[in-house]
Amino acid sequence: MKHTLRLASLAALLIASVSVSAQPNAKGYYKDIFMDSGIKLTSRVDLPAARFLNLQMERFISVEDKGDTTFTTIIDTLKQRDIMCGSAIDENGVLLYPDGQPRFRMIYMNGGRANSHGRALEEKGRENIRTFVKNGGSYVGTCAGMFIASKGTRSLSDTIPPKDYEFYTAIWPAYCLSSGLSRTPTGMFVVPDSPLLKYYDYGGDMYIDSVYHNGGGYTIEAELAKTPGAEILLRYDYPKKKMHNNVSAWAWKENEQTGRIVICGSHPEGVTSGERLHLFSAFCKYAMEGNGNPVLKGELKLGEAREMTKSTRDNDPAYTKIGDKQYHHFCVEVPEGRDTLTVKLASVKGWDNYDLYLFADYQGFAFSDEAPYEDLTLGVAKELKIAAPKAGKLYISVFCNTTVTAVDTPYGEQYTGRVDVLNGVPYIISVE
Repeated sequence: MKHTLRLASLAALLIASVSVSAQPNAKGYYKDIFMDSGIKLTSRVDLPAARFLNLQMERFISVEDKGDTTFTTIIDTLKQRDIMCGSAIDENGVLLYPDGQPRFRMIYMNGGRANSHGRALEEKGRENIRTFVKNGGSYVGTCAGMFIASKGTRSLSDTIPPKDYEFYTAIWPAYCLSSGLSRTPTGMFVVPDSPLLKYYDYGGDMYIDSVYHNGGGYTIEAELAKTPGAEILLRYDYPKKKMHNNVSAWAWKENEQTGRIVICGSHPEGVTSGERLHLFSAFCKYAMEGNGNPVLKGELKLGEAREMTKSTRDNDPAYTKIGDKQYHHFCVEVPEGRDTLTVKLASVKGWDNYDLYLFADYQGFAFSDEAPYEDLTLGVAKELKIAAPKAGKLYISVFCNTTVTAVDTPYGEQYTGRVDVLNGVPYIISVE
């Protein structure tokens, strides 16, 4: 059965060509997507939607998952721990900047064995994913990636209590149901008001055919109702199972500062053309459109230097060092009658071999190529002078242009070069 595309959706389709990178909250990230193909997940090396949307991506790829007989090597375990939990050269792990802000716009978690991968992530890795979403990074998960995002599983019967899983992340704070269907394609209905229709029309019939399904799950309205703001994206078309017409994909964004979660019980992620490619591309677009808003580190006081020198372990993000390709945002109240306002950056002893840029804007958060005032001098030390500054709130940002070099390996990208930037660059900022 297929539905006819409603006229109300046609206006939304006109903006389908808008670039993902054009989103106002798209700046200040190292790259767009990090793909988790880790222990007990599908060892996927390519994400066609990332290439289709011209997005920058990095990956962790473990030994190929061949079921319960897969032998996870010590190297797999150590590499996953260093990447997801942190290490001496990157205390915060690949997903996070030193201050806990998201380093990528989105994480994609593959299918596989949810409980086994959740356990392998260790508590620190799972906590880093929670922090990533809480601070504005978005999440897309399919099949196992759907289950790991949830609290656990439940039955359709109210007499069987839901089961929490300690190795899941609960970034989706409700339960999923198991479908009991493996290695079988299903159809999917696009609901009439699905936000995915902003990007593609899926042939104009509100239907996507032959989406591979292998043990994934679904949710029901009773679970969605527990989480205000949850959005239904798609429903299953598979009359032989209880999953039929239940929710196959849904989204949720807790508030303006958090990222958006988009999860699906089936597998459109590996398809290289057609409606299924468009479907997963829409997942990515909608997730990243929901990145959290930028946040202020604090208000600068005239004549008072602010030292941004803390490390991850100090747990003081308002004064923590800056990461690669990251912005730190500040504001200052400019009084009446000033001839000149000078914003200064100074290096900390021994930390001057980095390129920090300085921007200022009265209209809002200051970003490169948008702010009317900038200083892109190489090095850390800067003096940004604004003649006859107008009274009111001025937004100031610091941007770290020094970054690592990513080298492709069988396990994904490995960092070389300026790896010292991963634990952050300290600086001192003042306004006179």
